[in-house]
Amino acid sequence: MPLSKAYPALIQEYLKEGKYTGYEVINAGLSGDTTAGGVHRLDRWLSERIDIFVLALGANDGLRGIPTRETTINLQEMIHKAKRAWPDARIILSGMEIPDILPGRYAAEFRVLFRELALKNNIAFVPFLLEGVAGIKELNLPDGLHPNAEGQKILAKHTWKELKELL
Repeated sequence: MPLSKAYPALIQEYLKEGKYTGYEVINAGLSGDTTAGGVHRLDRWLSERIDIFVLALGANDGLRGIPTRETTINLQEMIHKAKRAWPDARIILSGMEIPDILPGRYAAEFRVLFRELALKNNIAFVPFLLEGVAGIKELNLPDGLHPNAEGQKILAKHTWKELKELL
């Protein structure tokens, strides 16, 4: 799918439509990335000026069964790095959930870790970025995991709901 149809590009369009000038959305996402990868890649992006940092990583951790403690540590490290580099930047954490294929304690721990991090760090929170998209065939690419263009529109709406409050 072209980057122009991904939800960060759609957020840029929302900004333009709302006449929010001076903001440029940078899509630093990498398909298949884990929170560990995000920790290592983040420094490259922190040299850019950041007014609002949207942290939307973790789904691949859950799909790979990475221990929730490790995911929590990695997400917290990224939040700390962003705050150290740009103390005045506002942060939005996008929550992730595990599909029903991995029910039980792990799924429950995974779901709650995002809410706990948002509360602990007093940051904005999207409870479940993929709400209304995950598991819906018509809104995902043939792999069944990644949102298609229509699904990306829903992700953009979830993110925009929190983002517009920070502008």
